[in-house]
Amino acid sequence: MNAMIQIPTERQDALTSSFSASYAGVMAFIAVATEGSFARAADRLGVGRSAVSRSVQKLEGQLGARLFSRTTRSTSLTPEGELFFENCRPGVDRILQALEEMRDLRDGPPRGQLRISATHGFGRKVIAPLMREFHMRYPGIGIELMLDERAPDLAGDRIDVAFRDGRLDDSQVIAKQIVPMQMLVCASPDYARRNGLPTSVEALQEHACINRRLANGRLASWDFHIDGRPHSIAPQGDIVLNDDDLMMQTVLDGEGLAQMPGFQVCDALRNGTLVSCLGQFAPDDRGHYLCYLSRRQLPKRIRVFIDFITAHVRALHLDCATEMTRILEAAEPVAAMRSDCLVLAAD
Repeated sequence: MNAMIQIPTERQDALTSSFSASYAGVMAFIAVATEGSFARAADRLGVGRSAVSRSVQKLEGQLGARLFSRTTRSTSLTPEGELFFENCRPGVDRILQALEEMRDLRDGPPRGQLRISATHGFGRKVIAPLMREFHMRYPGIGIELMLDERAPDLAGDRIDVAFRDGRLDDSQVIAKQIVPMQMLVCASPDYARRNGLPTSVEALQEHACINRRLANGRLASWDFHIDGRPHSIAPQGDIVLNDDDLMMQTVLDGEGLAQMPGFQVCDALRNGTLVSCLGQFAPDDRGHYLCYLSRRQLPKRIRVFIDFITAHVRALHLDCATEMTRILEAAEPVAAMRSDCLVLAAD
């Protein structure tokens, strides 16, 4: 017969007390580290600021280490705090995920908060206009849309869904292509009339090229596909911008040529306010991806958002390069500045 190990009552009480204090302290610590403030952590946990402070102080006493550097104006992690945060966060995330999955097993409409990340151009042009309809359909879901050119840390930044040009290099992330990511060289009709348009990639050096500054400080290359191989250049230009909307407006104003993503220029190509050239050298489709962390069970709020946004974004018909090819093959372009420059128009 197996004997049951008996723990003395005084040791049970000590263990219970230690675990309770540690758990409360860790949760308070994680909240403060995430929010960057004891006050915001208290709001998030639904307790008083003094309770959060006491829990963190008890945890610091147990660990024998100071976790936060506190001044009247700021709260930041100490080196020991940073190490403890990185070690604790995966476990806490798993606990919160388990709680969320259990709540989702209950009946009822989707609810909760969604944190969405997208690049400035895609977020403003494609995602933001769809948020009103989504919120009307699912009023119990709150949305925080954050625009950033940097690839997010989905777990560290608590991002539910991210939209990115190309897959995120993370084995824990599921990436689902929702639209093509085609890069098109465009100009205004006025620029085309005044300066003509290049018929080869080399001819770009004879034109005013508008370049884009990336978040890492480098200039974005112009990518093409020539003789079956990828080819990148860095054309000289007097104008450098770091915002998709500014670049679009500068091209519309006739200041020069720019290589821009299809989702940004499709409407302008269809209504004739932009023209496109060098389509025969367009680079391979990079794909624009919807990304989320791999989970055994996605919360309802994330599932309904993914389904909604996938259907609505694909309905926008942002596949410009394919549409251009179809029109050319039909030999019935609605309008053309010249044989190598096509203006898209609605059927």
